[in-house]
Amino acid sequence: MTALLRLDGVEARYGPVTALHGISLEVGEGELVAVLGANGAGKTTTLRAVSGTVQRSGSVFFDGAKLARRPDAAARAGIAHVPEGRGTFSELSVWDNLRLGAYTRRGSVKEEARRVFDYFPRLEERKSQQAGTLSGGEQQMLALARAMMARPKLVLLDEPSLGLAPMLVTEIFDRLDKIRSEEGAAVLVVEQNANLALAHAARAYVLEVGRVVVSGSSAELRADESVRRSYLGY
Repeated sequence: MTALLRLDGVEARYGPVTALHGISLEVGEGELVAVLGANGAGKTTTLRAVSGTVQRSGSVFFDGAKLARRPDAAARAGIAHVPEGRGTFSELSVWDNLRLGAYTRRGSVKEEARRVFDYFPRLEERKSQQAGTLSGGEQQMLALARAMMARPKLVLLDEPSLGLAPMLVTEIFDRLDKIRSEEGAAVLVVEQNANLALAHAARAYVLEVGRVVVSGSSAELRADESVRRSYLGY
């Protein structure tokens, strides 16, 4: 497997507080990898370390090159970050949110929009609607669609199931599988619903207090008694 993303001994800080202690992980091309763990384990910070939105040390390699520690470097390299809480511009229309997602692209915004509407047809029906008036599931779809407007090589996805009904969550993960299959985009997802994440992920890393404590294939983690007890509920 060719590593599209590789973290090597990454530490991250919020002022004087160290949140990550030497994280190392990999995401292969077109692969969905999950990051699991309790609240405060460092999952969100791991994504922020990749996107350059938190102070970090150690090395992040992407697509064969060392990634600079700036948010614009990650975006221009082909990394899209969908943060927890979706990060849509609630006062703007669905269409304007999508346009903002295509700011690094030189091609036709309309062509890119047609592409993402194939994955999220509900958004086309609501393209003139103010984003803040969408349902929670539709806002999550918009956040992901906006990220896909730039044709990223890697999507960082933080807690996509948060506050959503199970049926909507299943729909979003099914869309992710389709996007990966058709466009080859890799996904690094932070998800509290470990069973759901492992059902879609090839591999996963379990974090505790800023350190990787368990990693392996989804099948291996499901068979790990400590992981089952702590995160899978059986």
